[in-house]
Amino acid sequence: MNKKSQILTLAENKVRSGGYGNFSFRELADEIGIKSSSVHYYFRTKADLAAELAHQYTDVFLASLNDEKAKQQESSAINLYINMFKAALEKDNQMCLCGLLGAQLDALPEQVKSEIKRFFELNINWLQQRYIEEKDMTAASAKAKAIHLLASLEGIMILSKVLDDKTVFDNIQYYT
Repeated sequence: MNKKSQILTLAENKVRSGGYGNFSFRELADEIGIKSSSVHYYFRTKADLAAELAHQYTDVFLASLNDEKAKQQESSAINLYINMFKAALEKDNQMCLCGLLGAQLDALPEQVKSEIKRFFELNINWLQQRYIEEKDMTAASAKAKAIHLLASLEGIMILSKVLDDKTVFDNIQYYT
């Protein structure tokens, strides 16, 4: 793993466990074993790093929805989507990066806000298409259903963490 990838991975873990304020360049550099100027070599500012982190997170998340092996293990694309949220919490015990940053939106730099908005818009569009395909819904009702499901998943992640109870995901099936 190259230094830039190490920085992004470490920063993602820190943000997902504590938000935008949960890391500094100096902390990242110390943990990786490099100088903080080396972090600045890859990312001019903390906002640049966070924006790239959110962009990468969105791309990886959406790409995993198209993984053929994962698709074959689920009864529907919507169930795959739900189970990706559940698996992230069960596997990593961490929140959705963009959901966590979305809760802090008012305090974020513009380029980070833009990437968070991109995550939610692309996820809503993806879900809307699946509702149209799988449930034969109109575009408007599919979009409303997509927004409801995404909001429910982000909220259930919070409740699961607060209540220390991952079984709260078991009831999300009612929303598909």
